[in-house]
Amino acid sequence: MFWAYVLHCADNSYYTGHTDNLETRIAEHTFGNNDGYTSRRLPVKLIWSQECKTREEALSAERQIKGWSRKKKEAMIRGDWDEVSRLAKNKSSHPSTSSGRTDFHSEDK
Repeated sequence: MFWAYVLHCADNSYYTGHTDNLETRIAEHTFGNNDGYTSRRLPVKLIWSQECKTREEALSAERQIKGWSRKKKEAMIRGDWDEVSRLAKNKSSHPSTSSGRTDFHSEDK
């Protein structure tokens, strides 16, 4: 089984990721075991997760959520799927600047 998940960070940002072991991955984030986005924003709290059948499905969910606005993420976290749908149709929504993107490389510039 695989998971897509969202963490709430101490700086009020959201981090979105995916994993094949949710409990272990959240512990790694919680204790700052990885030198990355969440290690500089402790403490973190798991606020949403979704079980996925394949790694590809979990990665797809992660990428989709990372592209969403903060309002849309918060609607999803609340389980307000009508609002998620409304925001998806709203062209004035802007992507979140707190997506927790961890795959940035200097050559991406």
